[in-house]
Amino acid sequence: MIFPGSIVRVTNVNDTYYGFQGLVQRVTDGRVAVLFEEGPWDKLVTFRMSELEGVEVVSAAKKGK
Repeated sequence: MIFPGSIVRVTNVNDTYYGFQGLVQRVTDGRVAVLFEEGPWDKLVTFRMSELEGVEVVSAAKKGK
């Protein structure tokens, strides 16, 4: 399930943002607004929920084990 505050990745291979990861800002009527903070720009883009997948956040301490 995707909720505001979740980190997601774009899975639609035909989308300009394919493979990008962003932070969910809001979810409304099956549409998800995702904030991308890449380098010098920030961009808020809306996707269908089916075009996104959740990203598991792993802490640096767990990566080393």
